[in-house]
Amino acid sequence: MNIFQTPKKFPLTEAALRGVIKKFPTPFHIYDEKTIRENFRKLREAFSWAPDFREHFAVKATPNPYIVEILAKDGAGTDCSSIAELFISEAAGVTGEKIMLTSNDTPAEEFRKALQLGAIINLDDITHIDYLEKNARLPEFISFRYNPADIMNDGNDIIGRPAEAKYGLTREQIFKAYKICLDKGVKRFGLHTMIASNERKASTFIYTARIMFGLAAKLKAQLGIKFEFVNLGGGLGIPYSPDELPVDLKMIGDGIKKLFYEILVPSGLGDVRLAMESGRAMTGSAGWLISTVLHKKNTYKNYVGLDSCMSDLMRPALYNAYHHITILGKENAPCDEIYDVTGSLCENNDKFAIDRHLPKIDVGDILIIHDTGAHGHAMGFNYNGKLRSAELLIRENGNVEMIRRAETLQDYFATLNFPNARLNL
Repeated sequence: MNIFQTPKKFPLTEAALRGVIKKFPTPFHIYDEKTIRENFRKLREAFSWAPDFREHFAVKATPNPYIVEILAKDGAGTDCSSIAELFISEAAGVTGEKIMLTSNDTPAEEFRKALQLGAIINLDDITHIDYLEKNARLPEFISFRYNPADIMNDGNDIIGRPAEAKYGLTREQIFKAYKICLDKGVKRFGLHTMIASNERKASTFIYTARIMFGLAAKLKAQLGIKFEFVNLGGGLGIPYSPDELPVDLKMIGDGIKKLFYEILVPSGLGDVRLAMESGRAMTGSAGWLISTVLHKKNTYKNYVGLDSCMSDLMRPALYNAYHHITILGKENAPCDEIYDVTGSLCENNDKFAIDRHLPKIDVGDILIIHDTGAHGHAMGFNYNGKLRSAELLIRENGNVEMIRRAETLQDYFATLNFPNARLNL
């Protein structure tokens, strides 16, 4: 396969990036507003035929109100799975039914905050009906998350087999849950599922639509429910490797359109709003981790040590995920050296790349790690006392601004009930 199926590009020139680094020291994640908007536009175009299609951006992918605000201004809502993400949505100007709370093992305070914002609550378990009613109240609009393990054996590498996933209701439970809510006076309903993560096969999403449209039609036939939306979940993948092709959004949109008219329209559900909750597909390709080489080590292997570590980007260690790496100023140099690219965490899996063919690397080189705009900074942690990096944003006019400062030692110790004088901060 041609390695240039999806060329890996960085939006700033070498001189411009070096100028940014003088102002904002590495490491940092940097995002591109233009790319985020373009990614959203492509998704909207694929579903331009659908009645009132809505993207609920998965805040967990890039939980920064600046990023959420960019998408919100173009019409996106949010998908939230915690109270912090609800607050981020509110700060970015997203309120009401443009928010979906899709959480599991949910505390009462999260339900109460969602109700305060007027969000759609998407319940993950049949027992949550009573829990919500007891600890907050039942709203007039309820959705349930379906786990299709009864008809799906295979799963996605990241999200797992449906039968082993902790999310959602069984088919039997979902019929009972809607009946309970009808009897309790709930008036409005939605339906939701989430089957895959980082999936690039169009057939997966078309099959998901077939499952959900059929379920919606049967629920309407048996219970008389007129669904307002069917949320097909997220999971749209991106080509992390340059030899991969992007997901074919047009094929997905066309395939789902055919099923919409084949299943939903004859069932009297032709005005149902379709929704998705893409996160990675909106911001993944729009972010980069910029890092400086601190050390080189030659033992049994050749190691390159960066000023970042897996607390800045956990995916390679967690999923053995590939992230493309280029070296600033050496983008066209031959990749005739082999390195393990590592961080300084006291864990041997703290590696961004293993046995990676790269140009000759020198101490002080700037490495650009691609496709970190989703589930990158968001998955950061403080093990070993590592401090999370800054986040920067390239505006459409070319200006670069800091949208989250780097953590400091004062931040790290701020929650300790221990005298500052003894910490010598």
